[in-house]
Amino acid sequence: MNDSDPGFGELRAGNLGVRLAVSDAEVDAVQALRYRVFYEEMGAHADAETASSRRDRDEFDAVADHLVVVDHDRGEGPESVIGCYRLIRRHAAARLGRWYSAAEYDISRIVAFDGEILECGRSCVDADYRTRGSMQLLWGGIAAYIFKHEVGILFGCASLPGTDLDALADQLTYLASNHMAPEAIRPRALPERYVEMIRKDPASIDVKRTLIDLPPLVKGYLRLGGFVGDGAVLDHQFNTTDVAVLVKTDQVTDKYYKHFERKVGGRD
Repeated sequence: MNDSDPGFGELRAGNLGVRLAVSDAEVDAVQALRYRVFYEEMGAHADAETASSRRDRDEFDAVADHLVVVDHDRGEGPESVIGCYRLIRRHAAARLGRWYSAAEYDISRIVAFDGEILECGRSCVDADYRTRGSMQLLWGGIAAYIFKHEVGILFGCASLPGTDLDALADQLTYLASNHMAPEAIRPRALPERYVEMIRKDPASIDVKRTLIDLPPLVKGYLRLGGFVGDGAVLDHQFNTTDVAVLVKTDQVTDKYYKHFERKVGGRD
């Protein structure tokens, strides 16, 4: 882990819990889970090393904190990992000299923020555990981490499935026309990767249907009062269309603060 005590204990909901990974074996289990979801299920394209190891891993894993959802009914070690989210704070990014999102977006306005910032990425949940409860636990863990480290801005790249812009036109247009980030902290897709998000007349969109179709992770950001950046990015390796997402934690609703503070109280 990246400092003497980056964790917040464990939040429990029945047999499931959320906490930070505590061993190399658990990080390996995270990488194996990511491989199964991203490559075997979602159709990401693996290079020879990735295919041989059956692990999704990169240099950011070594400096990150890894949030894991565990099922205690499956055991107490790596076999219990059923969900994950990668968390990178300023000091971790400084060790590599860059942020993961910077390969797709100009995030200079976020980095200039006077306070702690947190980049989230590589999120996935095992197919057998994609329930509202699992997602709530994942967000509960993020909230606990935010509170512990006094994070001011949460950001990252969130993925829409596939790279067919016509199929994603409603979702992209809705996000850009309703949830664009304030200019002072707005990330923008790099010029060579920029894809216009307004694909059609916003008034022509069935908003209710579009909200249903949005990936759970994106909906989670929006429920926290989140924003999107300017421009989408096609990620052909992972077979996704990415949007920059960010949340100013001072805009998180009172309901979330009270809910997660109550759960985390006394566990630091």
